[in-house]
Amino acid sequence: MAGLRPVHALLLVPLLGGGRHAVSLAADLGVTRQAVAQVVATLERDGYVRRVTDPGDARAKLVCLTPRGRAALRVMRASARATEDAWRLRLGPAQFTEFRAALLALLSAAR
Repeated sequence: MAGLRPVHALLLVPLLGGGRHAVSLAADLGVTRQAVAQVVATLERDGYVRRVTDPGDARAKLVCLTPRGRAALRVMRASARATEDAWRLRLGPAQFTEFRAALLALLSAAR
């Protein structure tokens, strides 16, 4: 998965439900449209997404996952699960649950 970084999942996951406009992705992610456009350009160059004409508005483009993008998300998900499983084994179920809750609280506060 050349060029792919974990942060790219933030843009790829919302595309699982279908194509999205860059402006709506930017709003959902809390970043500028220009930031989304830069990431989309990189992901498109590497074959993870493609831009297609919006059938409802020929002036607009939709960002869509490619089969390679879907495969990348499957790999990322498997990797995340393997990491969580390893941490759960190391910490034990109770301590892992506390650790996970703390991480989710930090992520929520960062948004």
